[in-house]
Amino acid sequence: MPTSINDPDWQKRNWFRLALSVKGSVIIAVLPRVILCSVFGLVISLFYELGFSVSLPVLSGLVPSIVLGLLLVFRTNTAYEHFWEGRKIWGMLVNTVRNLARQIWTAIAENNSEDKQAKEETLRLLVAFAVATKQHLRGERSHRELEPLMSAERYQILQSMNHPPLEIAFWIGDYLQKQHERDYLNTYQLTAMLKLLDIMVDLLGMCERILKTPIPLGYSIHLKQLLLIYCLSLPFPMVSELNWLTGIVVGVISFAVFGVEEIGIEIENPFGYDTNDLPLDTICTTMQHNIEDLITLEPFVRHWKMTNNQ
Repeated sequence: MPTSINDPDWQKRNWFRLALSVKGSVIIAVLPRVILCSVFGLVISLFYELGFSVSLPVLSGLVPSIVLGLLLVFRTNTAYEHFWEGRKIWGMLVNTVRNLARQIWTAIAENNSEDKQAKEETLRLLVAFAVATKQHLRGERSHRELEPLMSAERYQILQSMNHPPLEIAFWIGDYLQKQHERDYLNTYQLTAMLKLLDIMVDLLGMCERILKTPIPLGYSIHLKQLLLIYCLSLPFPMVSELNWLTGIVVGVISFAVFGVEEIGIEIENPFGYDTNDLPLDTICTTMQHNIEDLITLEPFVRHWKMTNNQ
């Protein structure tokens, strides 16, 4: 049975457990800001009890409609667009890798064990492309995960490359071109496979676009400033009615608004390691399992080619 916190079925069965979960939430990230606002509310309560005129009901309508209705919602919606677009791109990458792997495995003939080995290596290079893309998006310098997916010679070459996914795409394209020159692929098959390879490279570029297009700095700064003004202005219209409960109420409201902003920050780059990011490790593992399963199948074209050569 699924037990992952990201599994929708698990979430339905464990509503209260999910609501009280710290893992995957933004509680730790926003806690310092919430405490600051709560303490500030407590200070305002103290001043009010001491007789200072700090009750300002006019502030109740100062910025809530701007912060909550426009800026905050726009911020999270924009971040979620990045997240959802990233998920669609990786879904397309999975499908493209499967289609290209299937075409290579079934269309390219094998006349000897070397042909079979070269074809298997190329199929694993498709997985390597996805893994290298994941590492590239995360800025990882170590390529250990790629070592089992290619020859030692190619693995050493990747160590000096600035853009490993493009190098792997070159190797795949080079293999297809060689099979065409050996008459193992006709022109139409080669064109179709190269088109799928082009799509893989295009998807890589789309991911890079998401990664390199963050929310403008000026907008982020302005939103943070307005959120801070809003949360620090909350005690003034409340203190006359809530007295010593002002700090608690301010803390709860601050947690809500800071939490929404922090979620937007986390999912703005969906390719990282956070619980709220895309499960790229799982996606790459799924692709590898798919390819290994495909390799165990017996393509008809192998027998056809060998029969026609006899």
